[in-house]
Amino acid sequence: MLKKALLAAVALGVIASSAMAQDVKVLRIGLDGSENEADQIRNTQCVADGLKAATGVPEVQIFPSPDYNGVIQGLLGGTIDIASMGASSYAAIAIKDPNAVDPILTYTQSDGSSGYYSIMVARKDSGIKTLADLKGKKLGFADPDSTSGYLVPNVALPKEIGASVKDYFSETGFGGGHENLVLAVLDKKFDAGTTFGSGVGKWEEGYTGGNLHQMVNKGILDMDDIVEVWKSPLIPNGPLMVSNKLPADMREKVEAFFLELPKKDHDCFKAYTQGDNKEYIKVDPSFYQTIIDARKSVIGG
Repeated sequence: MLKKALLAAVALGVIASSAMAQDVKVLRIGLDGSENEADQIRNTQCVADGLKAATGVPEVQIFPSPDYNGVIQGLLGGTIDIASMGASSYAAIAIKDPNAVDPILTYTQSDGSSGYYSIMVARKDSGIKTLADLKGKKLGFADPDSTSGYLVPNVALPKEIGASVKDYFSETGFGGGHENLVLAVLDKKFDAGTTFGSGVGKWEEGYTGGNLHQMVNKGILDMDDIVEVWKSPLIPNGPLMVSNKLPADMREKVEAFFLELPKKDHDCFKAYTQGDNKEYIKVDPSFYQTIIDARKSVIGG
């Protein structure tokens, strides 16, 4: 009798789990506006198609946002299920609601490292080569929720310039995403600006990954037109986040799909992670604790 009861319980558990998966009619992928919307959608479509096949969900939708905060609020509110963003964006969510999402995976670069850099660039013809050359000039940031484009520079720069960012530069502002920020520097709206890159590989290629690499590949940036003024300490690569409002079995299917993606469709993986990257590795909230602490000290949430 006991054996039959156990088997019945297991069977019911399997049925319940299957029912939970079937209850998910749509998966929603959020895009943070770090590059132009059309390119982000195109680079994510292969992920949406693959997720649909791998999970059995009838529909996978892509939701582009003009800024990082739109996706942050979507993940907090449960209107976005999956997103890949920088560590500061995850920190914003974790500070407001530690149970809203799980950071499950991050990617490694072609050299196997799991970090990247905030990179400050200026126009080559400006004559700006060092941070000292930028004193009293205008600095642009990518987005207030960007790790490399705002948080890390505001933590690291004061230690190097011996003053607060507000006091050292004549003015600061936001470019509206990484791509737009670099274009604004080229258009002389800022004297310099902070974006991100892998920090490995050839300069003329915009390194092996990151915003500069993407812009070079799209033909909208010639690296000979800019110089690197400053590079931050290593930043942990941002997480792939999954909403905890999804059933556990569906979260497992999503994780399994992304772990296999570099092997099954490496071109799709590189497009989605914005560079010549290697693979996904598992992470948890502890991987981002330093960024959570930094965001609390600089932004407060």
